Amino acid sequence: MLKANTVSQWAVVKQLIRRDLRVASRQRSDLLNPLIFLLIVVSLFPLGVGPGPDILGRIAPGVIWVSALLSSMLGLERLFRDDFRDGALEQMLLLPVSVEVSVFAKILVHWLLTAVPVLLITPLLALLLNLPLQAWSVLWLTLLLGTPVLSAAGAIGVALTVSLNKGGALLSLLLLPLLIPLLIFATAAVEAAVAGISPAGPLALIGAFMVISLTLAPFAVKAGLRVSVN
Repeated sequence: MLKANTVSQWAVVKQLIRRDLRVASRQRSDLLNPLIFLLIVVSLFPLGVGPGPDILGRIAPGVIWVSALLSSMLGLERLFRDDFRDGALEQMLLLPVSVEVSVFAKILVHWLLTAVPVLLITPLLALLLNLPLQAWSVLWLTLLLGTPVLSAAGAIGVALTVSLNKGGALLSLLLLPLLIPLLIFATAAVEAAVAGISPAGPLALIGAFMVISLTLAPFAVKAGLRVSVN
């Protein structure tokens, strides 16, 4: 009985993931905007601070991470917004699976759509900002571990503001202070790699943030959605 229930839950989750990916494929402008924003911001920094390789290499970790953070927030509002407007969100809360599982599926889709493209172009971003080669893998690893935190924390903020007509500014105010520690440890890990120091400490903390956020976020999102919907 338990096995059958687990299979049915995974079937519903797969349907949710397929549906969200199909909807996103029909809204390609919303899908491409965060990536284009990221490329534009990173490309403008060499023009603003000068092409000096030393300066660019020193600021590269912070620039890439701040750009990735801001680009991720561009796509956050659509996480639950469209479902809230057309009533699909209420149906999701009534599905024969736990709400936490459905929320995790939504977070996974957001990560796939926003973080995976960033991970793919990370070498290009590092090259544009003249990041030393020995730090490229650490930068990629910080993004791999840190971007799920952005999606999970963003889902909590969206759940609390989804019923507001213009919740974008409030969403930014809620999320940015919470994500500052992640930004600090991510840049510290890359800077340690540049200096030839082991980045294991900051990477371990980022990994801990990821585990905690992915574990607790579905429960927090569930509570936020019930407040917003009701």
